[in-house]
Amino acid sequence: MSRDMSSAAVPASIVLNTIRRPVVMVDQEGLISFANAEAEDFFRSSAAVLAKNSLVKLLPFGSPLLTLVDQVRERNAPVNEYRVDVSSPRLGLEKLVDVYVAPVPEISGSVVVMLQERSMADKIERQMTHRSAARSVTGLAAMLAHEIKNPLSGIRGAAQLLETAVSDEDRSLTRLITEETDRIVSLVDRMEVFSDERPIERQPVNIHVVFDRVKAIAANGFARRIKINEIYDPSLPPVYANRDQLVQIFLNLVKNAAEAIGNDPQGEITLTTAFRPGIRVMAPGSRDRVSLPLEFCVIDNGPGVSEDILPILFDPFITTKINGSGLGLALVAKLVGEHGGVIECDSTPRGTSFRILMPAWKDDHPRHSFSDGNQAQ
Repeated sequence: MSRDMSSAAVPASIVLNTIRRPVVMVDQEGLISFANAEAEDFFRSSAAVLAKNSLVKLLPFGSPLLTLVDQVRERNAPVNEYRVDVSSPRLGLEKLVDVYVAPVPEISGSVVVMLQERSMADKIERQMTHRSAARSVTGLAAMLAHEIKNPLSGIRGAAQLLETAVSDEDRSLTRLITEETDRIVSLVDRMEVFSDERPIERQPVNIHVVFDRVKAIAANGFARRIKINEIYDPSLPPVYANRDQLVQIFLNLVKNAAEAIGNDPQGEITLTTAFRPGIRVMAPGSRDRVSLPLEFCVIDNGPGVSEDILPILFDPFITTKINGSGLGLALVAKLVGEHGGVIECDSTPRGTSFRILMPAWKDDHPRHSFSDGNQAQ
């Protein structure tokens, strides 16, 4: 069969169902004449049910999307509109979409409507902000290491000398100087991690082996009284990553979840893995779009993150802990970003979910040899 004949034999519905955005066609009477698979999920109805409804019944009263459809019919020209509010009890609260509406020249009065939920677009935009914040900490860490640690060493040494010459009453002050100097040095040491700009050595890694390691550490330490659930896709391909850094990322997230739950006897942490095709982001320093089909989540049923903290959660020095440094999640964002991935947090008063999207291993990826058991299993 020729290429043209094979292409013509493929029904348009098959092509449209591969598009990871809701697409519907609305006829002259406002009835839905076609809906792809994503539209079924978006409107929470099957294509057969949608075909019996008009677009007016599916959208909230007075929705600007209806006005856009009318404009396209009148002008017979496509229209783009961003951040259109379609919130309703049926579709969900705070539902914002980008809309593309175009006429169908072959069918008089019909238009095609394609939607893109703003949630993922906003998450990717915020991820770029997280990476910028991490880069700012990188410069700060390099400066602190050079300009602060050396003077602190002299201050600590002077305090130790004074401790042998002062009275018992003043000795507590010299010890205070020593302890506070050590605390600042420890903080600077933690920040020096951000100044490490060496390329990441990556290879195919089985994420479930990583999660098993993280779960074992947590269950025998800080989360020993918390139930840890696993919802895994066993057919998941390897992730293209550095195994040790993955352990560091998820150990940090699980520890945060455990601290959020506290002493709640009903507290639970859930680890999930899934394959989510269709998510593509622009690779840093390149015009290429990278597919991020692997989704890993750390979910807890704690009290959630306050709304004022959520937008800046991955910024450095942001913390709700009494003695926290605010560098843990900033480091997680840096490591995920260096892997070409995306991290986002969704939170309600009933719990918090950290979601990470990562690239899968491909045969054309370079392979690095390790001697610590990093090979995918």
